[in-house]
Amino acid sequence: MMLGIRGQGDGYEVRSGSRRLSAYSLPVLLYLKSQQTFRMAGTWRARRIAPDTRSFQEDEPSFAEAGAAPESLSVMKTETQPSTSSLANTSLTDTVISDSGSGSQTWEDKGPVTWDAPSWTSEAQVSATRIANAEAWKTHAMEAQARTGQPKPISIPEVAPASVLKQKPIYEKVQMIEKEESEVLYARPFWSSKAEYILAQVGFSVRPDYLWRFTYLWLNSGGCSFVAVYIFMLFLVGVPLLFLEMAAGQSMRQGSVGVWKIFAPWIGGVGYSSFMVCFIIGLYLNVMNSWTVFYMSQSFQYPVPWEKCHLTANSSDFDPACEPTTPSMYFWYRQTLKASDRIEDGGSPVSSLVLPFFICWCLVGAFMINGLKSTGKVIYVLVLLSCFIIIGLFIRSLLLEGAKFGLQQLVVAKIADVYNVSVWSVAGSHVLFNTGIGLGSVASLASYMPQSNNCLSDAFLVSLINLLTLVIITSFNFCVLGFWATVITHRCCERNAETLSNLIALGKLPTAANPPANLHGNPTSIYNTWLNGLPLSIKSMVLQEVTECNIETQFLKAKEGPKFVFLSFLEAMSFLPLSVFWSFIFFLVLLAMGLNSAMGIVQGIVTPLQDNFSFYRKHTKLLIVGLSTLMFVCGHFFIRPSGIYFIRLLSDHWIVFPIIVIVTLETMAISWAYGARRFLADLMTLLGHPISPIYGWLWLCVCPVALLILFVTVMVDLCMQPVTYVSWDSSTSKEVLQPYPLWILLLMVTLFAIVILPVPAYLVYCLTRGIPFRTKSGEGPITASTSLSLSDELTPSKDVQKEEILQGDETEYPSTCRVTS
Repeated sequence: MMLGIRGQGDGYEVRSGSRRLSAYSLPVLLYLKSQQTFRMAGTWRARRIAPDTRSFQEDEPSFAEAGAAPESLSVMKTETQPSTSSLANTSLTDTVISDSGSGSQTWEDKGPVTWDAPSWTSEAQVSATRIANAEAWKTHAMEAQARTGQPKPISIPEVAPASVLKQKPIYEKVQMIEKEESEVLYARPFWSSKAEYILAQVGFSVRPDYLWRFTYLWLNSGGCSFVAVYIFMLFLVGVPLLFLEMAAGQSMRQGSVGVWKIFAPWIGGVGYSSFMVCFIIGLYLNVMNSWTVFYMSQSFQYPVPWEKCHLTANSSDFDPACEPTTPSMYFWYRQTLKASDRIEDGGSPVSSLVLPFFICWCLVGAFMINGLKSTGKVIYVLVLLSCFIIIGLFIRSLLLEGAKFGLQQLVVAKIADVYNVSVWSVAGSHVLFNTGIGLGSVASLASYMPQSNNCLSDAFLVSLINLLTLVIITSFNFCVLGFWATVITHRCCERNAETLSNLIALGKLPTAANPPANLHGNPTSIYNTWLNGLPLSIKSMVLQEVTECNIETQFLKAKEGPKFVFLSFLEAMSFLPLSVFWSFIFFLVLLAMGLNSAMGIVQGIVTPLQDNFSFYRKHTKLLIVGLSTLMFVCGHFFIRPSGIYFIRLLSDHWIVFPIIVIVTLETMAISWAYGARRFLADLMTLLGHPISPIYGWLWLCVCPVALLILFVTVMVDLCMQPVTYVSWDSSTSKEVLQPYPLWILLLMVTLFAIVILPVPAYLVYCLTRGIPFRTKSGEGPITASTSLSLSDELTPSKDVQKEEILQGDETEYPSTCRVTS
């Protein structure tokens, strides 16, 4: 950016790009040239790039007002007018402002510029308006310098004759003390490498509970038909929306709260909504990790406690409450959760879960205590460790008995389910969950990347890694479930053969019903072959006395949600040789993935706080400790005996509604308010290559319509059937299905209203303040805060980093006079 001076008419014209500045501020420019050094105020720089530019413009003058004599003050009168003879045919140096990036503004000589003597007339021809404008300009300049800690300005000197102008300039050093610099300057750190960033996005989006839910949906929602619908929705809606959120956070270098205010002020409240949803999810997400820690602590026993029923105290007999159920279910409900019979039942937090819950929050806090410096290194370890363990477990599962049967169920496709609206609704909801959009964490993680980073390829890469992880883990789960169903069926056949032998001995069945004596090797095949060869009359008598042993029926009995892991899956792991080792490895990968997701959630909370409060930027450790403590205390609600029922209510029924609303508003902010074409043009300037206009069309038309249809179908599906939950009946030691009470449903509606309330509240605020619906194209390009790489963050420089401003077309985005240190 350069400022030039040349004569014109009855004054002097100062040009900055395409903008015409004041013509009568020549004495000011000459005075500043004589000083050689003029430091720009750090406070102005920090606030010039803040997201809420309106508040800054109301409180402080811009650089053009304070130092470049804006158009509104375009004409001024100096205290003493120079004579015609002293200025006639005088060759002076063209004065420019250059971006040196070294900590001060340097006025450089760029060659001679000559002008003729102005045709000034008598002193009486100078209007009173010019004098008033000159005094106003001087007042603005003094106020701006006073705010930024500059020495009090000297009154503008009289213009000296040419002999004085030829004197050697006097150099003065204007320095800011180090403490003041640290208060007004904020350099946003970068991820130390792109690999860290990609791993952070993948680690956040690959949540353990969504992985097991995806396996359950694959099994019970059409098989490969569901997967085909999911992949179609992923690339039609998921990738474009993930790209949108990544691009918004990366270009603005803001978290969820600040980024949407800039694109669409009227929809700025959506950032607060996503912040609140992120906080709510963070409360119960680490509760799931605490279950994993508790199971991990119990897996060092042999046999593992969920393999056999628990013995009663001071007795060698098994607990009678365990006999009607399975050992894994008994351990889950009675030993781990200490679950209540109803959701209405209260109770204090479960003591056995308090310590694991505390350990989980200590781990999250310790991993993030030093900001990106520590988070990036931990993500490297946890994500790569999870990948290696998952691949190892998948290879091991292929060698299990029954793995072939599990893989056969994996490729089953129910074509009729493609025409089922519920399947499309579930697939669309799961796309939003698996990509992690709508929570603010994606934008927060992307805000620490350079603006020139190709976020489009990142969106595709993260989505593909996510999809590949789903396929691998689902294949592993099906192999283990095939093994589990095979073992259960074998045991069922052996138990039936023993029962039939006892009934024959008692004379209740004829000897023709005597089962094979040797069922070793493949009990299921031998038993079913014998059973199918019986006469129909004998077979009917046998089936009345024993249960049917069917591997396919048993395979479909896999539980949903957390019970899939802690019941069906763990029971299968207990059948393996070295069950203690495999159980520990399995819980280790669960904990690693859970901590990755928890760190992503916390980052989605920390980044907006640091963006909006300088205190938190300077005290990151205090923020992490305080936030972890707060969420640990609030999370005690979910480790009560009824906590599991609230977690299922939030994760299965409630969370989808605010996420759909938030993502819809974010899409409207970019495509409708800011303009999809304009946003793509900005990204083309940043990335250095054009973006396909198809993404603008998807943001503008397809995604909002798809999200609206998804919201309606989920709402209709929820209203057409009673909202129920599975509870534990301690009297019978069985699971029972119960409806949620009305006051619980009203509480969820109220919570949804509270989460969405910031959107209309901020809209009212904008209307009362006269803030427009969209940012006008003439108001200038998007601005972003300065950034430092992690290496610079480790050894911060006292110099101000050069600010980066998105440069658009000059006709649309007028040039801005920038002075960088």
